Amino acid sequence: MTADRQEKGLLRYSGWTRLNHWLVAISFVLLVLSGLPFFHPFFWSLTGLFGGPTMTRILHPYIGLFMTLFFLIMAVSFFKESLLKRHDIQWLKQIRDVLTNRDERLPPVGKNNAGQKLVYWIMLFCVAGLLVTGLLIWQPYFADAVSITLRRLASMGHAYIAFLAITTLIIHIYSGIWVKGSFQAMIRGHVSKAWAKHHHGLWYEEEMKKEHRRGEIERQHTSSQPRGLE
Repeated sequence: MTADRQEKGLLRYSGWTRLNHWLVAISFVLLVLSGLPFFHPFFWSLTGLFGGPTMTRILHPYIGLFMTLFFLIMAVSFFKESLLKRHDIQWLKQIRDVLTNRDERLPPVGKNNAGQKLVYWIMLFCVAGLLVTGLLIWQPYFADAVSITLRRLASMGHAYIAFLAITTLIIHIYSGIWVKGSFQAMIRGHVSKAWAKHHHGLWYEEEMKKEHRRGEIERQHTSSQPRGLE
């Protein structure tokens, strides 16, 4: 078992975490494609992807609810490792080193670096904002229950928050591709120990301690097994 773990490297994301992530990602892309036609006429042709304008307008909020549900599940599982710590502040202060690939100057970080944590909090705000404003303008269920003024403000807020979410998503995708190995980790689940040590030193140390403890338990278990007759 120990040899198998060494060959695979370190488990960064479980199968469920990866599935959850991609459900959120795919549903968010569908949200963007179904929402842009109602933001500007230039994107009106995108309604053809969903069966026309009427069907697009019907599907958009339901896709939003689906995305929100799985995003909240993901947000709960990522909450603890997304809390900002002192080394994250230092990491942000050295953002120039991050952008110029001078990784050797950066402080070691945990499972998520400060950039990933900021994406988490920005998207948490965006999803909450999109949910609230989306409900306020959802015809025919909730929109008629609020004033026209509030509906207009919600519609404008929905557009601005969506723009922030899309921008954040683009940065997130670019970062995942830019840092070699990050994108593959969300597909395969495992990363090499060298990658973990280089990009997430504190997390690497924690995982090494866990692996050492597992090895000790396995050795104790093996030594306690009765030996065959000699």
